[in-house]
Amino acid sequence: MSNAAQNDAQKPGNAGHPPEPGLPSDATLDLLASRFPERSVDTAGGRLCYREAGTLSADGTAIVLLHGIGSGAGSWLRAAVALSDTTRVIAWDAPGYGASTPLSPAAPGAADYAAQVHALLQALKVDRCILAGHSLGAIMASCYAHGLGKDSVKSLVLLSPARGYGNPAMAERQPVVRSERLRALDELGIEQMALKRANKMLSPAQEPEALAWVRWNMERLNLAGYRQAVELLCGDDIGRYTALPAGLPVQVHSGDDDTVTPPAGCRAIADQFGAPYAGIARSGHACHIERPEAVAAILGQAFADLRASA
Repeated sequence: MSNAAQNDAQKPGNAGHPPEPGLPSDATLDLLASRFPERSVDTAGGRLCYREAGTLSADGTAIVLLHGIGSGAGSWLRAAVALSDTTRVIAWDAPGYGASTPLSPAAPGAADYAAQVHALLQALKVDRCILAGHSLGAIMASCYAHGLGKDSVKSLVLLSPARGYGNPAMAERQPVVRSERLRALDELGIEQMALKRANKMLSPAQEPEALAWVRWNMERLNLAGYRQAVELLCGDDIGRYTALPAGLPVQVHSGDDDTVTPPAGCRAIADQFGAPYAGIARSGHACHIERPEAVAAILGQAFADLRASA
């Protein structure tokens, strides 16, 4: 069956069944290859893969994007393309994702990932950036802005941020979450896990193409990298990284229909950072996939505000 025929078969109402995740359209895959190609650099910690669009702005500012636990660099495709006329956009495959080398510790913390963010930006000669983290990537982004990136991060955007279970108040949930995540991985495998979890990432109004794109990115997870990311989720806490450089603009957003990191929890994280919170209408957890134009507008405005304040 062709992609077009498969997408038609998956439209709501066919045979009285909701759409099932299928393959992304040829147009999406062509856009990925032509406008957001994969590249790599070798660092002291191993190979880091990333995707890139656009060119560096006159003041040297790039937009840097960190994905969540069940995703990858390609998930930012449409938001990145929308932003590429403005500046250089870089989305990494975190260590252990795609063809990026896993981290050395079996149970890494956010600082281990932040060190590799730093290595990537140094290799790409990025001295100024707007840094956005989605879900687990928000913990990595906050840690980087808190420490190694305190001079280079000029604006921080947290999208559907994960809190993490490293806070003592979450101690009882930590082993449960670890067990659930790893058991699902062991029992289902990557492909079946992607099939089962993809629709949970989107709103009830999900479109077949968005669902397919969530699944496509999730199917490219690697066992080692995912296990390390589960350890980060269970062992760290975004609240450790709220002491950011004075004057650093921070904002928090999440989908109004996000059931993974619900709006109330994201508002609470915004309060921890002393940052404004705003919802994204008609979006679930994977807001950058379901509402890429809204996420691009948020990041584009952060870029415009930064230039206006210069």
